[in-house]
Amino acid sequence: MLRCSLLEGLKIIGPGRNEAQWVLSIMVHKRFYSTGFSSVHGERPSAEYAKLRKQSLEDEFGHVLGTYSSRSFSAVYRFGPFLALFRAAVISYHVLKLSAWQLFVHDVKKRATKFCETLIRLGPFYIKLGQALSTRPDILPTIYCQELARLQDQIPPFPTSVAIRSIETQLGVPVSELFADISAEPIAAASLGQVYKAHLHSGEMVAVKVQRPGMSLSLTLDALLFHMIGGQLKRFAKARKDLLVAVNEMVRHMFEEIDYILEGENAERFASLYASYACDDNDKIDLSHQDRDSLLDKRHTLIKVPKIYWKYTRKAVLTMEWIKGIKLTDEEALAKAQLKRKELVDMGLYCSLRQLLEVGFFHADPHPGNLVATDDGSLAYFDFGMMGDIPRHYRVGLIRVLVHFVNRDSLGLANDFLSLGFIPEGLDIQLVSDALQASFGDGTRQSRDFQSIMNQLYDVMYDFNFSLPPDYALVIRALGSLEGTAKALDPDFKVIESAYPFVIGRLLADPSPDMRKILRELLIRNDGSIRWSRLERLIAAISEDASDSDGENADSAIGSSVPFRWKSFDMRSVVAATEDLLLFILSEKGLRVRQYLVRDILKAVDALLQEDLVACIFDGCSIEMNTSISEEHTMVTRMANGLQYFGQALRKAPDAWVAMLARLSVKPEFRAFILDVISALMQLSSRKIPEASWFFDARSDGAQL
Repeated sequence: MLRCSLLEGLKIIGPGRNEAQWVLSIMVHKRFYSTGFSSVHGERPSAEYAKLRKQSLEDEFGHVLGTYSSRSFSAVYRFGPFLALFRAAVISYHVLKLSAWQLFVHDVKKRATKFCETLIRLGPFYIKLGQALSTRPDILPTIYCQELARLQDQIPPFPTSVAIRSIETQLGVPVSELFADISAEPIAAASLGQVYKAHLHSGEMVAVKVQRPGMSLSLTLDALLFHMIGGQLKRFAKARKDLLVAVNEMVRHMFEEIDYILEGENAERFASLYASYACDDNDKIDLSHQDRDSLLDKRHTLIKVPKIYWKYTRKAVLTMEWIKGIKLTDEEALAKAQLKRKELVDMGLYCSLRQLLEVGFFHADPHPGNLVATDDGSLAYFDFGMMGDIPRHYRVGLIRVLVHFVNRDSLGLANDFLSLGFIPEGLDIQLVSDALQASFGDGTRQSRDFQSIMNQLYDVMYDFNFSLPPDYALVIRALGSLEGTAKALDPDFKVIESAYPFVIGRLLADPSPDMRKILRELLIRNDGSIRWSRLERLIAAISEDASDSDGENADSAIGSSVPFRWKSFDMRSVVAATEDLLLFILSEKGLRVRQYLVRDILKAVDALLQEDLVACIFDGCSIEMNTSISEEHTMVTRMANGLQYFGQALRKAPDAWVAMLARLSVKPEFRAFILDVISALMQLSSRKIPEASWFFDARSDGAQL
């Protein structure tokens, strides 16, 4: 039935746009492209959302099909049925061959490799599909995701003469009138298009990106035909869920990638948020979005984005500024240019973390081919076809996931996945928590590598039938690409470990209730006890890297495109976060925390009065020399170091700290807590001080003898 509908539809596309739209209407109503949607919480979408989603699909695919109703492609549509039959035969041959092969080979690794080889033979649509599925452990087994992650574009470039004709068709004038010269061969080529170097008649050097001819038709046809063989591929790869629904979302991203007007708009939006053009004061840039003023006000940045030349840009041709740069994998050239690798890594990391955790609009494929280092030490981004946009709820959820992973809090992580809608309803959270705990590994540096982390989580996601939202799949891809790119400059780079200071900075700077809750979870265990080791490291980092800038300057630094000491902490934000944390501890909800805090204080004092520590004190030893004596002594060391670091932080902004402590001191809860601590210390001292005095007297008598 599907095959007949497809062939009949392709037969009538040629006569005109109205018939094409009629076919499209049938396609949508028959759910060739599913308009179904489920939110992260599982509720059904409103009728208005469903209407907009359907209209979006009609606009996307209607434009694609309508484009090929023009006279220049009338011949294609005249032989549309034959084209469809031929393509269907090719796809069917490879799928049947794959199906027959699986009867004789049962090794999962070999089957995954064969699956990837088949996708490569089937062409650009299936290569892109495989790359997208590599970040969907909720659909495919781990071994398939790992094999698909190695997929690379292996399509040969198309002839330059074809590219020239495409440019002239799109822009409507001979190429000689557009450019003073253009390279004879492409500078770079991929499955969807290729790039040429050219000069405008004004002398400016530009990059001209030309789409592979017939790409829209090819993707449309392959997307439709995929529904014929999707079930067989699903069975071969043992895919979970509705593979076709997931593919429909991926197809939408593919059509966004081949819309070069959209890519140009993405580039300008990216520039307005994270970079700027190094332009003169009298230069004008025509922007249509709300960030125009912020873009024009900036004059220099460490992140660069090529300028878009809209006069020479159409849906299948993109002309942009040529940015001369050095590949991040070219160690010799980087050394010759005296570029510091650590600074390049920091710039890329800062920009990526702002995208994912602060703003939400992010580059989903920052691999080494899409970034270069410039002679002035800047980092330039390219290829804005694949972009993601995650709402604040997901950004906060990502921060929470990072914190719980660092804490090795498997139950907290399982609850995060539940709140984000990853886990099916009715699933036992404790089972997920136990599986996550087993996947954490031994905590070595290797297990903190992002790809290793994902490999650990892939099996859990597949076994428990997780459901990843499409945007989160892009986040996984972006983080994986980021770590791979950074490793080209720093082999020891770990994205989770390196992102931690930025995450802490966000937690301290953002006063919203959800971020304050995450900060508390970072420092306080579920039972109410204090994570002294983490608190010590946090105070140490604050004392070393905190700035004494006021809030206005801090906001300016965060909002600007230049990372001004991005690993530093604004001291006033730190004071505000500390006050909120102390107020929580003093509240009714903080009762157990206060109990554990008093207990830990008593343990510390008790440890100080023990013979070994007293002896060390009188002999002039440092506490650090005895950190292995016992758990109590370790805690004493951390408290002592924490107080020392706190003193350093206090000296950087004494007015802010004194004002905060003054506000707390007038609160009855604070005075009651101090009295509780004093009372507990007095009870302890009544028992311990005589013992310490006897020990001191005994040492004094021994010294006199």
